[in-house]
Amino acid sequence: MKKLFAEFFGTFWLVFGGCGSAIFAAGYPELGIGFVGVALAFGLTVLTMAYAVGHISGGHFNPAVSLGLWAGGKFNAKDLLGYVAAQLIGAITAAGALYLIVTNKSDFVTIGGFAANGYGDLSPDGYSMTAALIAEFLLTTFFLLIILGSTHANAPKGFAPIAIGLGLTLIHLISIPITNTSVNPARSTSQALFAEGDFTSQLWLFWVAPIAGAIVAGFIHKALFDKE
Repeated sequence: MKKLFAEFFGTFWLVFGGCGSAIFAAGYPELGIGFVGVALAFGLTVLTMAYAVGHISGGHFNPAVSLGLWAGGKFNAKDLLGYVAAQLIGAITAAGALYLIVTNKSDFVTIGGFAANGYGDLSPDGYSMTAALIAEFLLTTFFLLIILGSTHANAPKGFAPIAIGLGLTLIHLISIPITNTSVNPARSTSQALFAEGDFTSQLWLFWVAPIAGAIVAGFIHKALFDKE
């Protein structure tokens, strides 16, 4: 249960901090942090919670990460269902908290896109389904390679959260204009449930592409890099 609570709180913080920065601060008049600030916020959420609770649960905070670690031989299949459930509950709870804050603003009119992920008409810059699929697959593949490599027994000790957090920052710098950046099915699901628009019909891509990329990365690491 400690591991599941760690995954709940870690995923909550990722969604609340990352998506919250996009919703509240990205375009704030004159003081907006822009998508560079949002990218950094997502990286900081993972970095901080990896140090806070990573030693308890491994600091996945993402169903794709759990599946990628399983494919790489670093995670037990019997724990997958519990981890994914805790991650989804944490993400949805965070999105609910964000929704309550947004809707209680004095001049609230509409929830808008709510930092949800999408392609086509729902892409921030109009990228197609094919572009979104390729981007999410490749970015999650490299994200898992970063995670698996930086947490390897032969890697420098204590620096993995920094590498992982900066890796997630870079991923967002690349792909916010394409899909609003997912690489995390729990994060995509939580925002789609509250956003205004047909985001739920596109959720399949933000489960399929990240999970496929993560599993491929797990097999690559196991075959090529996980040798003593």
